[in-house]
Amino acid sequence: MEQIWTTVKSLLKEKIPGHSYRMWIEPITPCQYEEGEIVLSCPNLFSKKRVVDHYGRLIENAVSHAAGKTLKVRLVVRSDPKEDRRPTFADRQMKLPEMDTAYTGGRFLRKDFTFDQFVVGKNSDFAYSAALSLAARNRGTQNALYLLSKTGLGKSHLSQAVGHHILQTFPDERVCYITAEDFMNEMTDSYRNSSLHRFKEKYRRNCDVLLLEDVQFLSGKNGTQQELSNTLESLMNANKKIIYSSSYLPSDIPKLDEKLRSRLCCGLISKIESPDYKTRVRILERTVRSGGYSVPDQVVQYLASELTDDVRQLKSGLIGVTAQASLLGSEVDLDLARRVVKNIVASREGITLDSIKRLVCKYYNVTLTDLVSRSRRQAIVRPRQVAMYLSREYTEHSLQTIGKSFNRYHATTLHALKMVEKGIKENGPVQKHVAFLSERLEKGKH
Repeated sequence: MEQIWTTVKSLLKEKIPGHSYRMWIEPITPCQYEEGEIVLSCPNLFSKKRVVDHYGRLIENAVSHAAGKTLKVRLVVRSDPKEDRRPTFADRQMKLPEMDTAYTGGRFLRKDFTFDQFVVGKNSDFAYSAALSLAARNRGTQNALYLLSKTGLGKSHLSQAVGHHILQTFPDERVCYITAEDFMNEMTDSYRNSSLHRFKEKYRRNCDVLLLEDVQFLSGKNGTQQELSNTLESLMNANKKIIYSSSYLPSDIPKLDEKLRSRLCCGLISKIESPDYKTRVRILERTVRSGGYSVPDQVVQYLASELTDDVRQLKSGLIGVTAQASLLGSEVDLDLARRVVKNIVASREGITLDSIKRLVCKYYNVTLTDLVSRSRRQAIVRPRQVAMYLSREYTEHSLQTIGKSFNRYHATTLHALKMVEKGIKENGPVQKHVAFLSERLEKGKH
């Protein structure tokens, strides 16, 4: 059995990229060999799922080749007596509440931003593996990871997936998920309220895992840079884990203190590229399943071939097709998909936060002052939520920027998006409003 597995590993090493081989194949050990079947042991449930989904067929072919006959391969999770008292990640994951998970000292984690829900492709395989390795505390993994990509490619998803995994697997760990702007605002408030010592204590002593997004925001913020640099030094010296995410390399962020730049470069830097065609198809297929949509395969394939910028654009196309079909009482077909794609590609660059606000104000007959006010009247709340949703779908701005544009906090922005998404799924008035406004935006009538 050992000889067969040694041969199998040699075969796999020729077909699988080095970092993927080391991450997923090396930890596997053969544990049982019976007539017609070999049983392989994986270190944990995540590893097993990953190997089955991505390398199962390769392993089966290699095993049969090495054995000189057809053998079935069965993967199991390695038993560890020390872990028997702790529920598995899968057990805990099933118990996630139907709302974003809250934790002390940070933002909300989106409940769907987990490793299981991330669609891995060649564009993101290394980043996914690095994030999962850090979260699972694999040996030899660095304690800092810098996720780099343009907007809409999944760096926030992976960052929050690390938080989810750690909170579920190691519930005593203290995780803080914040943006660079959050850090600056909290530091400013602590100065104003004479509570700087509590601020420092929170991030330097009471944080085991720091998830820091939008690092590029720090450009030119000298005071914040100095405080963050000292905080990072304290966390690094204590072997704490840090995940950064940004649209720019540390070396490309202007007006950044060299000491902080050096801190940001200490960890592994992993870039997420735009997904290739096969990955785009899988992303759309998963969205179709989770949303309960009825979309023919040829439409999915067409959208994947035409909408190549990012995941957000992909999903915008899918929502546009299904919403218009529902609104018009027609079937989802290639002709409809072509019209939607043509409008997205032709008009997307001209859509701005201001143009969305103007369109929504005109449609709902409200003033711009009311739209961005603190009013909680339903006649204002609904248009505001729809405008924020359209801003997320049709611009490249982060949720943080969108919320700021509407004078709303990050949590309020997330709530607005969820309410509109819920309304779209219910096929009620909200869906009709969004479909109509989306069509206007895509036709350039904004």
